Amino acid sequence: MTKALGFIAVMLWAISAAAQTAPMSAADEARIRAVVAGQLAAFQRDDANAAFAVASPAIQQMFQTPGIFMRMVKTGYAPVYRPRKVEFRDLVDAGGIPVQRVYLVGPDGVPVIALYPMERQADGSWRIDGCTLVRADDGMA
Repeated sequence: MTKALGFIAVMLWAISAAAQTAPMSAADEARIRAVVAGQLAAFQRDDANAAFAVASPAIQQMFQTPGIFMRMVKTGYAPVYRPRKVEFRDLVDAGGIPVQRVYLVGPDGVPVIALYPMERQADGSWRIDGCTLVRADDGMA
């Protein structure tokens, strides 16, 4: 199993096994939700700079520019780029990493759950440290 698949498997196991609200303040929960909502709104406006700005430093380093990041989202994450429906679900703790769950219906009408691991920055702000899409009918919706 590759490192990426291993991480996804561990994250999914932790989320489905625990499915507990992350132990953090209501203010942090609201900030996390606002960051994810802001990125989704930036995708709707095709604002690559705003979408890229809330990605973690590791994600920014991986994709280098807002344009490259936006192309990746357009081609590989259609439900995130152009959702028909967005419903925020619970914030869960996956091994100490807060993960915001978002129910999305993609442009093709297929429902998915987007899992957004979040990373707190040194200044206390939150950034998105990736996104994994899973089928919404796997019991996690």
